[in-house]
Amino acid sequence: MNILITNDDGIYSPGIASLARVASHFGTVRVVAPDVEQSSMGQAITASRPLSYKKSPVNFDNNIEAIRVNGTPSDCVALGLHLWKDTNVILSGINLGLNVGNSMWHSGTLAGAKQAVLFGIKGIALSTPAGETEPDFPKLEPYVKDTLALLLQDSTVNLTNINFPKQQPKGMKYTRQAVQHYDGIVVPGKDPRGKSLYWFTIMPLDPADEGTDRWAVDNGYTSITPLRLDLTDEHDLIRLMNQQPVVTP
Repeated sequence: MNILITNDDGIYSPGIASLARVASHFGTVRVVAPDVEQSSMGQAITASRPLSYKKSPVNFDNNIEAIRVNGTPSDCVALGLHLWKDTNVILSGINLGLNVGNSMWHSGTLAGAKQAVLFGIKGIALSTPAGETEPDFPKLEPYVKDTLALLLQDSTVNLTNINFPKQQPKGMKYTRQAVQHYDGIVVPGKDPRGKSLYWFTIMPLDPADEGTDRWAVDNGYTSITPLRLDLTDEHDLIRLMNQQPVVTP
């Protein structure tokens, strides 16, 4: 199996090095990651300037070939698949911070996996909580390995979002996306000269419904959420077609 790994935290993130170590148990691994952090870039692609890449200054284990790109996670996947057309699966992460609920909409980590599916390749995004200290990746790696072993053998699910809890997982839960609330908030401030500044950050949310990704992680489980690219609201589509099948001027 030929595995391409990307992320949105950048080539220097300990999360991508950890994922590369685990993935090497399943096949040949290559790394294509942004040269700087690209968190919350969503599905952005670079169309206003050319992309370029350089050999990574990071020494990955097992002599893994790695390059850094002056672009977004989506750019990295597109360029990686152009360079290595024999790729079978894209792994994105391990992100320093959860990507659950509505944060999926702007997650650069998940965007890397989605870009894979847009190119017809299986995509898996992986994330874990991060606070003042980095996650203990060596302790997490056995659980990452177990999760990948489960998903890489499944040929039917093309896009999967995985989130690990802060502590040792109790097990794995198949979940749906939590969509009840959005945790984004704009916090105003001032610079030293008195100029207005604004931080777009997150706020704590009430507990999520059981069976969702947020609920699983909050309760100590690894959350596995199968996703799809089709955003069509099937219920409203049927309702509108029954209400007025053809809209005329």
